[in-house]
Amino acid sequence: MIFINPKTDFAFKKIFGSEQSKDILISFLNAILYKGNPTIEDLEILNPYLAPKIRGIKDTYLDVKARITGNKTVIIEMQVLNVEGFEKRILYNAAKAYSIQLDQGEDYTLLNPVIALTITDFEMFSNLDRVISRFILKEKEFLVDYIIYDIELVFVELTKFSKELEELETLTDKWIYFLKTARTLDVVPETMETVPEIKKAFEIANQANLNREELEDLEKREIYIHDQRNAIKRAIRQGKEQGREEGRQEGRQEGRQEGMREAKLEIAKQLLDVLDEEMISQKTGLSLEDVQQLKKGRAE
Repeated sequence: MIFINPKTDFAFKKIFGSEQSKDILISFLNAILYKGNPTIEDLEILNPYLAPKIRGIKDTYLDVKARITGNKTVIIEMQVLNVEGFEKRILYNAAKAYSIQLDQGEDYTLLNPVIALTITDFEMFSNLDRVISRFILKEKEFLVDYIIYDIELVFVELTKFSKELEELETLTDKWIYFLKTARTLDVVPETMETVPEIKKAFEIANQANLNREELEDLEKREIYIHDQRNAIKRAIRQGKEQGREEGRQEGRQEGRQEGMREAKLEIAKQLLDVLDEEMISQKTGLSLEDVQQLKKGRAE
């Protein structure tokens, strides 16, 4: 068997985000949020589109959104690219999911907790050695919890998970192993087949069960991610090399500054096809006007 990569947004939504996947999502969330305890008994999968109620606030598209036991809302994102500003987007989405619960004039006591669950295929917290980390509001010096912690940020860093198949013990281990390695497997491991929801997840992830259109969508997404990763690596490498060369040739402060600018422009050129103008500006340190001028010049 060939399994699709659950780390792509297409596959993640297909496995966890449909009405037919409620049991899968319940098992997964209990594993990640509640250490495998059956805390969540039922859930309602919601439209992942967050339409803002305040003018000027951006729209947001999440991978999966659900209302769980205790009237909590969980928003889930699978992120494979470590792009600039991603950590701010997580907090922004959590705050927006919390605030849009109220219509104008409604009482704040009607607000219910929001959990933002983010799974990353890269390291976010180099100073933490744990796979799953959780953040809530605390007093800065004494680390006392705020009166309520209605917004909780939970992170799963897949790159920190190093257990092999024979080392899997808990339901949490098995779900993280599924996310990290399903694409590399050709059979469902016996130790994971004993969990009905994980077995069902493998069935949904079986490439043989996808139609031609779904396979094309998946392939396009994987190519895009692969190309974007390589383009960013190449652009940064070339920019650094050119900056060093310019600095060596000039040997003066002015020359080094000019070399750095040329390096940034070179990086920006490489990223024009893979990132939007605002993201390129953040990545390179160039002004938005510089990026727009560069794009205009290439078009001409």
